[in-house]
Amino acid sequence: MSHFTSMKTRFHNLFYLEKALNRLDIKHNKQTTIQKEKSSLEDLIIPQSNGHNIQFSWNGNEYELVVDMSYWVQDYPIETFIDKIAQQYAGEVIIEESKKLGFQPIKYQQNKDGSNTLVLERWNEDIL
Repeated sequence: MSHFTSMKTRFHNLFYLEKALNRLDIKHNKQTTIQKEKSSLEDLIIPQSNGHNIQFSWNGNEYELVVDMSYWVQDYPIETFIDKIAQQYAGEVIIEESKKLGFQPIKYQQNKDGSNTLVLERWNEDIL
């Protein structure tokens, strides 16, 4: 018997979510769904070897994780899975939003302890 679980996240931006999955080398596909209001939404599907895929689905506020826990076949528990994606998501938000303010990423390093180091720089053109 299947028991789908929906886990709330803080992923509000599909662009950043996709970039986080790419940085973690998590293969995924977009799936477009047409709503009754004739608007379309894109969800992200992470294929699993057993055919029971993981999905990030827009709930009107955020992309929630939808998965049947009976068929979870990832290398680590779901909490760790979400934490890894959240960490990369935050890094992508910082990089892209900082670029809008004139900063450029100089270094993005994943450390052995699981943390990330991000170095940004911006030149003050008024001084030059």
